[in-house]
This record gives sequence, structure tokens and C-alpha cells, in this order.
Amino acid sequence: MQQAQQRENPDRISWARAMIFGIGFFFIAAILIGQLPGFIYNEMTAASLQGFAQGMIALAVACLAGFAVIQVIVLLFDPKPVVPPAIISGLGVILALGGTAITIWASYTGYHYFPVANGYWNPILGGTVLWFQPNVLDLVMVGLAVLFVGMAMLFYGVLAIGEQRNPDRSDRGTTPAVRTMLIASIMLLVIFMVVYTAVNDNGLAYRIDSANGAQIQVIIDTIINCVLGLALFLALGSFALRLHYLMRPVRKRTMAPLYAFGALGLAQLGAILLVLWFVLFPLVAWVHSWTFIGLGDYFIVCAKKSAIPASCAFSAQTGYIIDAVSTGTSFFVLMAAIVIWKSNRNLVIISGVVLTAVLGLTTFLLHTSTSEVIIALLLSAGMIILATIWTSVARREFAVVGENNLGCMGMWLVVGTCLLVYLASFAFFSLPLWVNETETNVPFISGTIIPAHPLPNQPPTLGMADSIVMLFILGILAAIQFYFLVRNRYKV
Repeated sequence: MQQAQQRENPDRISWARAMIFGIGFFFIAAILIGQLPGFIYNEMTAASLQGFAQGMIALAVACLAGFAVIQVIVLLFDPKPVVPPAIISGLGVILALGGTAITIWASYTGYHYFPVANGYWNPILGGTVLWFQPNVLDLVMVGLAVLFVGMAMLFYGVLAIGEQRNPDRSDRGTTPAVRTMLIASIMLLVIFMVVYTAVNDNGLAYRIDSANGAQIQVIIDTIINCVLGLALFLALGSFALRLHYLMRPVRKRTMAPLYAFGALGLAQLGAILLVLWFVLFPLVAWVHSWTFIGLGDYFIVCAKKSAIPASCAFSAQTGYIIDAVSTGTSFFVLMAAIVIWKSNRNLVIISGVVLTAVLGLTTFLLHTSTSEVIIALLLSAGMIILATIWTSVARREFAVVGENNLGCMGMWLVVGTCLLVYLASFAFFSLPLWVNETETNVPFISGTIIPAHPLPNQPPTLGMADSIVMLFILGILAAIQFYFLVRNRYKV
């Protein structure tokens, strides 16, 4: 009788599962309260609004792509298909092929960005195409987003067809398919990090053929992008399949929160960002014309009075205001999640795991340039892996798994594992060196064995493996401690 009463307790959770939830929420808080507002501020106050426009459209497309996938899930599984799954799958194939074609065309024809600098069509306000300045739309990003939505439609369409033949609606847990895709993705990332630390792609290209190093590097980078792209898609596949199993037994309680997060969160935010991107340059020109107590010059800074809005950017004061709004809004949402945790746990869990996946996709879509895409793929795959691990424990997070009190050893396992995970993550996110976004924390320069090819009359830049070494050492120690934490079955 006592054991039955314990199993009915809705507040029971193991420390191991609680730690995974805590890591997930900490990651979301770090991005929404720290990294993303800082990125927006830096791009708003940069010398040109080009980066800000690219960032706004990438964020908008990521939000709208996430909403599109959520809409497909709702149409197929709430509770039965509203649209025949075969139609969804067919549309997914078309979109996937179209997105692939756009990506390849834009990457290898010189039309990565639009409008091009030497193209003109009805220019106004100093723009090249209407009021748009050159390079404000990343066509590779658009192609990748279309490819992502198409693959998701095909994936969930096939799952819906399978469910029509099989009445089983149970949660299968972390199935061999989920584990295989997850482990394969992790192994690809680990192998890449080891090889990339030792061998720089630029240096390897010039070692192979010093006369045609640039062309060889394009081939090498294409191979690297394919490998990391495969790792990202395997991570996305494991996450999508695990999310499907997570929601399947309790769709009546999870479909509404999922749709609310997509329609009221992602869709609304994506629409706002899309409108902001579309009217950005006319808006800057209009605000600069405000003469009331000098508000125009307070909000907008222009390098040339004869080139408005082409030479304009937002002032630091405007950046502070927007930074406070974005940070405050994110903080309010995260505090609200804590308040409603007990009463609306499904909403918090579903929103958390989906938001983690969207942030991973956003990181990739924001950095598709040649100098950034390799590390962006690495970071994005890592974020999706975190979301997959989160969903693996979320279905039965309050199951009674043990009766051991925490004790001194358990306290060290909890605190020490959290600290090691934080430091390892700090090293992992120190890998990118992106202008206007990140500062050097733990040093990393690719090429400890084959460094990058030096510029004429310049000494070679030697590789530094500090971030990778720190990541592997602390990650292994965290895994060992987490193993003993799980094995001892401590209760909260």
C-alpha cells in the first residue's frame, strides 16, 4: 500500500532527470536572456544595417519554419489526419527538392545574397531593389529552411501513414532507431572536432595544391558541410521521432500546448520580424526625420547625411531599449514557466524541447556564410542533441526510480556534474569566432598539425586546441559522474 501511494505522488522525480531538465532550461535562459539580445544589440548598432536585416529575416524564417512543422504535426496527429498523409509526404518531397536546388544554386553561382550590389530595379531611398540595400536576404538560408520544412513534412507524413496501419499509440521510448541516429550524430561531431582541431581546411587545401588552394578548399569545405549536415539531419531525425513517441499516448493533452506555442509564439514572432525586415530601411529614414526635441538623431546615427538610410544605423540608446525589451520579455516568459510548472507541465515541457530545437535551427540559419557555416552546423547539431536527450526523459520524468536519499556523495554528484557540464558547454560554445557576436573565451584555432595557409609575408598562425581539450576532459568527467548519479537512483 505504501509503495502504491508513492507511485501516485505527482511530485516525485529523480535527481538525474531533474538535472537534464535543469540543463535544458539553463541553456534556453542563456540564449534568450544573454546571447540573442546581445546579438540583436550588436547588429543594430553596427556601422551598417546589413547584418541586422539578415538577422531579422533569418530569425523570422526560423520561427515560421518551426510553426509550419508544428502545423503539419497538428494536421496529421490531432487526433487523426485532417489532410491525407500521402499528400503531405508528396508536398514534402517537392519542397525538399526545391530547397536543395535553391541552396545549391545560391551557393555556387554567386547569388548567395539578394539584392546583388550591381543589380537595380526601381531603386528608391538609395536602395538597389526598391529600398532594399545589397545583401539583406540570404538565399542559401531560405533554401535550407524550405529543405528543412520539406524533410519534416515527408518524415511525419510517413509516420502518419504507418499509424493508419498500426493502432498502437504507446510511447516506445528511446527506440533503436532513435538511439542509432543520436549516436551516429554524436560520433560524427566528435570525429569532426578531433580532425578539425588537428588539420585546418585552408592549410590542407594548400598542402594538396598550392597553386589552386582556393578551389581545393571549396571541395574540402563541401565535404565537411555534407558530413556535418548529415550529423545535423540525424540529430533532427532522432529528435522528431522521439518527440512523436513522447506525445503519442497523451495527444489530447499535448496537441493544444504544441499548437499554442506555434501559433501564439513562433508564428506571431516570425510575422513581426518579417514585417520589421520588410520596412526596416523606410522606417529608419522616417525615424531619422523626427525633429521633435532631436529624437531622430537620438534613435538613429547616420555617417553621411546624403546617404539616408544607406549609411544609417540605430544608436546605442535604441539598442539599449530593444535589448531591455527582449531580455525582459524572455525573463518574464521563463519565470511564468516556473510558476505554471505544476499546473501545466505538458505546456512547459513541449515548449521547452521545441524551443531548444528551434534555437538550434536558428543558429544554423543565421550563419550560412562560408566562414561561419562549419561551426554553425556543429553548434546546431549539439543543440538538437540536447533537445533529443531532454525528450528521452520527459515522458516518465516523475516515475519512482529509487528510494536512496541524496546524502553527501549524492550532493557532490549533483553539484559536480552540473559544474562540469557547464564548463564543458562553455568550452563548446567558445569554438565560434564570429564578428560582432562572440568574444574569445577559451581559445580555439584549427590546425595544431596542419595550420592555416599564411598570408604573403606573414608567419603561420599556429593552432590552439584549448576549447576541444577542455570540452573532452570535462565532458568525460561529467559523463562518469552522471553515470553514478543514475546508478545510485537518488530521489528528489
